[in-house]
Amino acid sequence: MTTTTRSRAAAGITLLIATSLALTACGTDTTGTTDKPAAKENQSKPGTSAKPVTDPLVATYEGGLYVLDGQSLEVAEDIPLAGFNRVNPAGDDRHVMLSTADGFRVLDAVGRRLTDMEFKGPKPGHVVRHADRTVLFTDGTGQVTSFGPHDLAGGRPATTTYTSASPHHGVAVELKNGRLVSTLGTEEKRTGLVVLDKDRKEIARNEQCPGVHGEATAKGEGDVVVVGCEDGVLIYKDGAKGGAEGGTFTKVKSPTAYGRIGNQAGSDLSPIVLGDFKKDKDAELERPRQVSLIDTTTGKLRLLDLGTSYTFRSLARGPHGEGLVLGTDGGIHVIDPEAGKVTRTIPVIGAWQEPLDWQQPRPALFVRDHTAYVTDPATKKIHAVDVETGKALASAALPATPNEISGVKH
Repeated sequence: MTTTTRSRAAAGITLLIATSLALTACGTDTTGTTDKPAAKENQSKPGTSAKPVTDPLVATYEGGLYVLDGQSLEVAEDIPLAGFNRVNPAGDDRHVMLSTADGFRVLDAVGRRLTDMEFKGPKPGHVVRHADRTVLFTDGTGQVTSFGPHDLAGGRPATTTYTSASPHHGVAVELKNGRLVSTLGTEEKRTGLVVLDKDRKEIARNEQCPGVHGEATAKGEGDVVVVGCEDGVLIYKDGAKGGAEGGTFTKVKSPTAYGRIGNQAGSDLSPIVLGDFKKDKDAELERPRQVSLIDTTTGKLRLLDLGTSYTFRSLARGPHGEGLVLGTDGGIHVIDPEAGKVTRTIPVIGAWQEPLDWQQPRPALFVRDHTAYVTDPATKKIHAVDVETGKALASAALPATPNEISGVKH
């Protein structure tokens, strides 16, 4: 997802929007609120005691984070942080969002330091960037928090919140017109999507997506959102000519009775979304060899056999909308989404196997502009390659075994 650069000064007055609504199928009240920015003394300021890091990357390891120079890949800062931590771009050119044991925290990657900005809540989950908004989903409460990422420069930004009918492992996307697309479900069962207007009143829903998980946006007329289901995907379109006032849903069925698509990668340059694909419902750990290509224009799904397996940290999109998949053969498989075929493979690391525990380190792929970054836990290294030429740009050894990797991305 992309964002455009725009900043607002932190407000000094209290903003409060309270809207009560009833989700008819749930019979539960939800509320939309706007939180005021933190007091001035709590606002973060760019670090001044250390040299700023150029195009920083952030790699997690057991017990901490490495802030890496985006060119040399050398460790610029080692930040201890207990627990299993996850990383995502915050949506600007300076910060990274961390999912920690206690909630979402904001890392000033350029300034190589943790800020005092925190969005507390149990089981922090997905971080989504779209339409110059960053949206956090806290699984333990079902709360959705959105803000303008460029406001992080002035400290804790003003936020708009919405609480789901029930806590669940979910995800939400804020659209260009201020509408919110959010998952429906409970801790036991997830069913589909709800669409809320700017005042957070329900205007549409679809519950034909069992096990809904993950999200991606695609090129199209208005906003196009794709989420995965256990039997295909659900596409939501907002703003298309001739469409319903609340937008339109399209269910795309999997070619198999059980065909789970739980992770997707989209591009503003392509109407086709890249997804994973698992078809063995009873497997302890399925190591899939096929990926899915979902055409949001035609509503059709195509499967592509890579000849190698991959994991949920393997999917990305290139600078021209090409699909990228890091295989367990150690190569990045470059996919032409329109043709539905692998055009070439870029060798990066040695062959590897996915561990049974999803939190255990495995190679991960992060792409920024024309550069793909790949971690190699087996050798404790990180590599950078040019997506278009396949040329190796840099490699560096890390003191500890890397797990997840991300970076600033605007």
